[in-house]
Amino acid sequence: MNTKLYLDKLVSQYENEDFIKDDPIQFIHRFKNKKDIEIAAFIASMFAYGKREVFIKKLNILFEKMNEKPLDFVLSYSTDNHILDDFDYRFSAGVDIAQIVLILKELYSSGQTLETLFKHGYQQTHTIKGMLQNAVDYFYARVTLPVSKGFYHLLPDPAKNSACKRLNMFLRWMVRDGGVDLGLWHFIDKSELIIPLDVHVAKVSRALGILNRKQNDYQAAVELTGKLKEFCPDDPVKYDFAMFGYGVNN
Repeated sequence: MNTKLYLDKLVSQYENEDFIKDDPIQFIHRFKNKKDIEIAAFIASMFAYGKREVFIKKLNILFEKMNEKPLDFVLSYSTDNHILDDFDYRFSAGVDIAQIVLILKELYSSGQTLETLFKHGYQQTHTIKGMLQNAVDYFYARVTLPVSKGFYHLLPDPAKNSACKRLNMFLRWMVRDGGVDLGLWHFIDKSELIIPLDVHVAKVSRALGILNRKQNDYQAAVELTGKLKEFCPDDPVKYDFAMFGYGVNN
């Protein structure tokens, strides 16, 4: 089997509009305003773990609470309205998502955006990991509520060698262009992105013989991305669709 040809075939098969309806990326396709999209993508990516049908159902509930207006919800949010008190998902309680919304409120109220936050981190470090660390540190430094460990699960610490699957997926959505990803951020090239590595992608990659590292950590994500760059130097993360397709087909 020619692995590159096989993966390229899967990419062409799955990187299309049909992919959107069952994937968490569906939430960012609901919006036209760039700030709405950024916020929707950031929140949707944080909850994208566990059983897909379960977290998509939870995200639908959360976006209903936002009245399908992420930016307006963030800017007007106050803990006094208690609208998030009863929201939870696995490790995370209402207070955890409330804290994230409050920090987003501070960010956007100051005239900044998630794009400017991530861009600053990239300009300071010139690495994906450094950019992610800067963004996560920004949120960690602004915790004011009695959050649970679920807050830190939503935003894992790159310094602890987490694969940062969901943050890298968020970047894929915002940086790559195409029929599925939106490509709204231009301060970094898609060739520099890191594959969103989770248990599924790691298992598929080892089955294909393109990942040797045993741990599913950041180093494994970098190793796999390096191999995928041999297949497509300009856009290695496009193979995220192929990993999904391999799982479906096998």
